[in-house]
Order: sequence, then structure tokens, then C-alpha cells
Amino acid sequence: MKTPILAPSLLSADFSNLEKAIKQIEKGAGSAVHIDVMDGQFVPEITYGEPVVRSIRKLTKLPFDVHLMTEHPERQVQLFAAAGADWITFHYEATPHAHRIIQIIHELGKKAGVALCPGTPVSVLSEILPCADIILVMTVNPGWGGQKIIPSCVDKISELKKLREQNGYGYLISCDGGINKDTLKNVLDAGVDVVVSGSSFFTGKLTWKK
Repeated sequence: MKTPILAPSLLSADFSNLEKAIKQIEKGAGSAVHIDVMDGQFVPEITYGEPVVRSIRKLTKLPFDVHLMTEHPERQVQLFAAAGADWITFHYEATPHAHRIIQIIHELGKKAGVALCPGTPVSVLSEILPCADIILVMTVNPGWGGQKIIPSCVDKISELKKLREQNGYGYLISCDGGINKDTLKNVLDAGVDVVVSGSSFFTGKLTWKK
């Protein structure tokens, strides 16, 4: 079995020293940098915007996995693409124009991802799966820290893997939320391709080998 990609989330890093955090990701076998963009509307918190992404782009050659937890993601896609994002993931729940946003992301030369909140079934993506590059399964409710993984969300990973095999789709399956040394095996067994880890990675409780 191919080793999944580890994409540590800067949300759990020390915001006063993001350069140190990125070096830790490189040394800790991270293959991408997950960047959670929160607008205080789609989720309660506010994190950082395009200027921060642009300023840290020069610090690493690792791909930037930008996760837009924002309302009206179509308004931010071009800004984050220009700032250095390589993968841009938006929430299905945040827009009625998911297919068009995927088209825009592809036109900008970037990989397009679609994220699902825990309460959203995989079935809503039936028209999108053929053209998406990444499907991000939120295994906790986005925007609130310290949550435990929701078991039914792990089942979505298995469902997406089965759909990919049955239809010959090419998307990667990513998961985010509550991933630690105790829950990692569950998502790996389900067939995840990209593991997003925040506090467990930066505290050293989750180690990784490429």
C-alpha cells in the first residue's frame, strides 16, 4: 500500500514563528503544508488571509494545501492562487456553484478540492467527483478545536474509495480532524490518501515515515 501524504496544519503552529513551523513540517516528513483559512462567518474563528500565505511561500518548496473555510469561496480563489497555493479546497456547503469553482481553480493551473462537513453526505458530490482532484472529509466539525473524531465520517472515506474504484475517478481522499496516534490506523485502513494533522503533529505525538 502506498504511504499516504502527511499535510500538517499550520492552524496548530506558533503563529509568531511560522518559519520554524514549516521547517518542523519538512523535518517531520510532511509532504504538504495545510493552511486553514477561516473567515469568522462559515466557521467562528478568523485565521489568516492571502498576505500571510504570500509571505511564507518563499520559505519552502512543499505544496501549499489551502483549505477555504469561508463563505463565497469564489471570491478568494484567485487571490490565494496568486499568493502561492497549489491545492485549493473549498466547502461544498459554502456555495451553490461548486462545479464552476472547480473550473476556475483548474483554469488557474491549481488542483481543486471539495470539502464535506460531517453532516453532509458523499452523495451530494455525484456530479463533482469526476472533475475534483481532492475530496476532503472533515472528521470533526470545522472551526472548533479539541474534538474527537466522528466515526461515521471515517465511513465516508471508505465510500469515496469504493466510488473511485468503481468509476475510475482520479481524486485523492483527504481527512482532517481528530487524527492522532490512536485514530490514525482507522483512517489509513479506510483508504485515505492525505492525512491532515494539527496539534498531534506539532506536539510530537504523531510521527511519520515517508
